[in-house]
Amino acid sequence: MTKEGGEVLSLSSKPGNYVLDGRVAVKTRRRWFTFKSVCFGPGLLLDMWGKKAEALHFHFPWPFGDLVYLLAGRRRPLIVTYHSDVVRQKWLLKLYTPLMNRFFAKADRIVATSEQYVATSPVLQRWKHKVSVIPLGVDEDTLPSPCEDDLKRIEGTYGQGFMLFVGVLRYYKGLEYLVRAAEGAGCRILIAGAGPEEGGMHALVSKLGLNNVEFLGFVSDEEKAALYRLCGAVVFPSHLRSEAFGVTLIEGLMAGKPLISCDIGTGTSFVNENGVTGHVIPPADSSALRAAMNDLSSNPERAKIMGAAARQRYETLFTGEKMRESYQELYREVLGADGGEVIDSDRSSCA
Repeated sequence: MTKEGGEVLSLSSKPGNYVLDGRVAVKTRRRWFTFKSVCFGPGLLLDMWGKKAEALHFHFPWPFGDLVYLLAGRRRPLIVTYHSDVVRQKWLLKLYTPLMNRFFAKADRIVATSEQYVATSPVLQRWKHKVSVIPLGVDEDTLPSPCEDDLKRIEGTYGQGFMLFVGVLRYYKGLEYLVRAAEGAGCRILIAGAGPEEGGMHALVSKLGLNNVEFLGFVSDEEKAALYRLCGAVVFPSHLRSEAFGVTLIEGLMAGKPLISCDIGTGTSFVNENGVTGHVIPPADSSALRAAMNDLSSNPERAKIMGAAARQRYETLFTGEKMRESYQELYREVLGADGGEVIDSDRSSCA
């Protein structure tokens, strides 16, 4: 992460140490319990206090992480990547706000992933004077090349040109509107992924008597790559601000596919440029979603042009290398020209 490298600290049900990509040390302490998607593990406090890193990089929202920094940060420079507002837990937010404000007051720099999120987030507006924007990036080698067996099997079963959703089936993904949009749509829709909404979506498909919606469940990276290769467009119907960016959209750009997403005031409408890389539609609107899918499935030349623009947008804005370069420059600004070691306190294994 800097010229002297860095280390990632996190919590996990399976604590241990390993090296990521041959250069970044990762240490996970035991997660004791999780409450409202927030994980807790006091061992992280001891690690944070004892580390000699010159700066600390936290990810938000993670209230326990805020507490860890305030108790063990030892006044070291603080960088915070702001992934999302606290959207669902309204009453808990009222209790959490004093801690959150103390945490942001200590931050040297807050990183938002899009200008759109800065403009629509009351929290980021309050701290706008210390906000920088660095979009998320994805390395192309994170997805393997699709194997011929997967391509043949998927094409033999579902054909080509289908509409593809990829992701965890959560409450904010807009899956109900996608399923309802399938009624009367002239295309097949594949839903790849598993999650808490799966049972409800199966029931809705049965209730509506649909025969053009297929649930694939969990898919491997190789299968996902094949699905991207064969699909006609990537559909991302998330309708709530809990969806702050959408890595699936970047993967769709990377695959050179047109996108369909909703305008929810977050980074999704930054990734997907309306009318250029795909369609941006109103949220929770099955009719608009159906029209967008029908447009791309019935106009292959338009879809091809948008897909080429999507690939160009990926190369211009969303590569992993561009994200790394931006963070390295930010670290240099915070630490000074000589740089130093940065500890990243990661919440990803805690969700």
